[in-house]
Amino acid sequence: MPPARFGAVVTAMVTPFDLAGRLDLDAAVRLARWLVDHGSDGLVLAGTTGEGPVLTDAERLDLWRAVAEAVTVPVVAGTGTNDTHHSAGLTAAAGGTGVDGVLVVTPYYNRPSQDGLVEHFTTVARATDLPVMLYDIPVRTGRRIALTTLQRVVAAAPNVVAVKDATGDPAGAARQVHHLPDEFEVYSGDDALTLPLLAIGAVGVVSVASHWAGREIGEMVAAFRKGDVDAARRLNGHLVESYDFESTEAFPNPLPAKAACRALGLPVGQCRPPMGEAPPELDGEAARVITRLGTVAGAGDPVA
Repeated sequence: MPPARFGAVVTAMVTPFDLAGRLDLDAAVRLARWLVDHGSDGLVLAGTTGEGPVLTDAERLDLWRAVAEAVTVPVVAGTGTNDTHHSAGLTAAAGGTGVDGVLVVTPYYNRPSQDGLVEHFTTVARATDLPVMLYDIPVRTGRRIALTTLQRVVAAAPNVVAVKDATGDPAGAARQVHHLPDEFEVYSGDDALTLPLLAIGAVGVVSVASHWAGREIGEMVAAFRKGDVDAARRLNGHLVESYDFESTEAFPNPLPAKAACRALGLPVGQCRPPMGEAPPELDGEAARVITRLGTVAGAGDPVA
């Protein structure tokens, strides 16, 4: 299998803020470099985990530019909103920041028809020459991208080259792999389903847990690609606690990911409202998850 366009372990990076809640570009650069050094071979910026909806356009552009200049792995800018013209404008502007691609989420809250989704995605994709990854996460958007819709978009906008599948439906992802062009790439958008999706032809994962488990996730992907399914299954078992930790009803993503970064000594600050600040006990649980992962899997750096 050829290397995935954006990498096999693509971290959906949190966005660091300072104590006053302002965007911290220096911390973002340090975090991006740390992630690359610890198993990430691609980064998504200003996506859901990166709190894109609470960033201003100027902040997004500054973030994309700073990180793209700081790392050598593919950087994907989260340019999707629930406003087609706004998304197209952000996507066009991203082309001048040095990023390698854009991530365009299904319009959230609006719940457009499938025809509306075709118009939205093709309009946004035509605003750039960059490769486009669509993001299908109906639990957050209220609308799933139908397979026929995806086929229509890919036919109308050839720079739509990938989808981040967070539908929780491996059978549906298998249909995408089968019915879309061979060069089209499916990424797992759910850490817990990465191994099942690899089995049906996904090329990698856009991950949250890779903030603290990037090397282990990379080892699992590599083991599966080598045909060592037993090793991949064992590694996946070691990661189950991390999957469970990364988002819960009490502490939805990205609260746990930021707690994990703080536990690792990485200054990322708290989340902006409406996510808000996490209680101290979440940082303690993050430290315990990271420590247990390192003890069981035998990898990773000690908690700072």
